[in-house]
Amino acid sequence: MLNSPKPDGKTVLITGGTGSFGKTMAVDLLKAGYEEVRIFSRDECKQDEMRNHFADKRLKFHIGDVRQRHSVDRAMEGVDLVFHAAALKQVPSCEFFPMEAVATNITGSHNVIESAVANKVQCVVCLGTDKAVYPVNAMGMTKALMEKVAQSVARRLADNSATRVCSVRYGNVMYSRGSVIPLFIRQIREGNPITITDPNMTRFLLPLRDSVELVRFAFANARQGDVFIKKAAACTINDLAQAVKELFQSDTEIKIIGVRHGEKQHEALASVAEMLRSEDMGDFLRIPMDERDLDYSGFFTEGDQITPQVQDYDSETTQHLDLDDVKALLLSLPEVRAELERDGIATLAVQG
Repeated sequence: MLNSPKPDGKTVLITGGTGSFGKTMAVDLLKAGYEEVRIFSRDECKQDEMRNHFADKRLKFHIGDVRQRHSVDRAMEGVDLVFHAAALKQVPSCEFFPMEAVATNITGSHNVIESAVANKVQCVVCLGTDKAVYPVNAMGMTKALMEKVAQSVARRLADNSATRVCSVRYGNVMYSRGSVIPLFIRQIREGNPITITDPNMTRFLLPLRDSVELVRFAFANARQGDVFIKKAAACTINDLAQAVKELFQSDTEIKIIGVRHGEKQHEALASVAEMLRSEDMGDFLRIPMDERDLDYSGFFTEGDQITPQVQDYDSETTQHLDLDDVKALLLSLPEVRAELERDGIATLAVQG
């Protein structure tokens, strides 16, 4: 059981709260008994859909944009906890419009964090991504800088400050909006080929429930500037596509279309340098921030010695799921089970 904060009388703000993570987080928080959960986002249509779906008076909706500090400040009043999920997350979109990614992922994050500090929020958890490690695309670069912004604020706050600022990193969240699993299912239903970039490309797999667990763990255990990672297995894109194909009893073709703008062959959740100072916390890794200051001797004359045995924590070298394992993980997702039932496929028969 996580050492989660007591929900009595607490108000939680979720930025980007109409996305897959925000909805799942809201369900978790409402079940836990939090007094108020605020959803902050730009999309009034998605907010209206969410309002009607939940029909819970504890759920409050705020229209605004993280790029505008004044709208963040309005939503932040009286908040105890912040889960900052608002971001531009699509790799190709960020590649073609990098300044939009800068405005949302960096400036917007800074607005949220500074507003939280000004309002004496107890803890801010910023949602990061594996693409921030050795970033090769604009999305990863801006999310990496989001972490640096969070740590720069954390560095100036004392340990006894009213506000703790930390981040989490995770890989592909399974069945999140815009991810490949819903795409594969839609392609099967439409009778089109399943399109994959490179069959040997690997990605971490993280169910939405685990991403929520990671954020709640971070809130319960964060020190200033920490980055938390949930250990995760990985698989090849080909095995993921094949698993979806077999579960949906499809004979559709798997078509290789080539790597998209800014994609990496493998993703890393932590670099060698980070692994050297990481703390193993069972299912989680804590990476404390580098607390060296601008005394340059700490950078140039007192460098750290690299231990050869340590390696990146990446999707190539972590535990790999075989095809049956991937199918079992997919079947653990309520969204996939619902899609199978919609197609009249008995999930128990598949599991057997």
